[in-house]
Amino acid sequence: MVKDSYLVGLIGAGIGPSLSPALHEREADRQGLRCLYRLIDIDELGVAPDAVGELVRAARDLGFDGLNITHPCKQLVIEHLDALAPQARALGAVNTVVFDGGRAVGHNTDVTGFAASFARGLPDAPLERVVQWGAGGAGAAVAHALLTLGAGHITVVDALPDRAGALAAALDRHFGAGRATAAPPDRVAALLDAADGVVHATPTGMAAHPGTPFAAESLRPGSWVAEVVYRPLETELVRAARERGCAVLDGGGMAVFQAADAFRLFTGREPDTARMLADIAELAGAGTGAHR
Repeated sequence: MVKDSYLVGLIGAGIGPSLSPALHEREADRQGLRCLYRLIDIDELGVAPDAVGELVRAARDLGFDGLNITHPCKQLVIEHLDALAPQARALGAVNTVVFDGGRAVGHNTDVTGFAASFARGLPDAPLERVVQWGAGGAGAAVAHALLTLGAGHITVVDALPDRAGALAAALDRHFGAGRATAAPPDRVAALLDAADGVVHATPTGMAAHPGTPFAAESLRPGSWVAEVVYRPLETELVRAARERGCAVLDGGGMAVFQAADAFRLFTGREPDTARMLADIAELAGAGTGAHR
């Protein structure tokens, strides 16, 4: 049943700067809906990431219509859900939970969000050899999106080598043998020198996690760099890549398109992504696209 009032939220750590509340509430206002979007920050609550199950149950009992889930809970939340959409099951990561008749159903809009952003911002980028830094929940989504878009081979790098290996193995099972491999961080310079582009899929670069995931000097001029962090839109990695002559894609587009897909799941209404892209450009600063 389509309603005119919705209560949703975001569970994660250090989420104070998130623009998800504004994106959802602004689009709801324009559609004549009432949307209350609440932040549920496990750091402020003083609870561990594995408390996500209790928080999901509490939100359902309190009448929430749905939740977004972010770092570090996208994988931990799965065991506490009643059902998974096919994409979330394939990824082993959930970023959106919809409460449907008392059941908590997990979805993943990061895959479609990144794919839409990449196709819009870097439509002609070569994808034969891609390096991805980060193998967590966002990394799984980005890798699936890239291979769906036609990437030939992805090399997954992560500070936790076992996690990189697990993601690469899962990608091979899903997309076919030889589509992904894992590599240790100390090989990243050589990998980037031979790659068409690199995707960064960790929290590094956020206000609470400043810096770059690897030495920017390793970037090859003429390659491309895609970022998932959107606050700030111009992370240190994006700025350094642009200065080195790389085509860059900031994280704003992914933030908008995944939010739009979540909005559709929560409300049953069709969001206007052009308006939402304008919102994030205003809220986070100029950007939300490719820069060459």
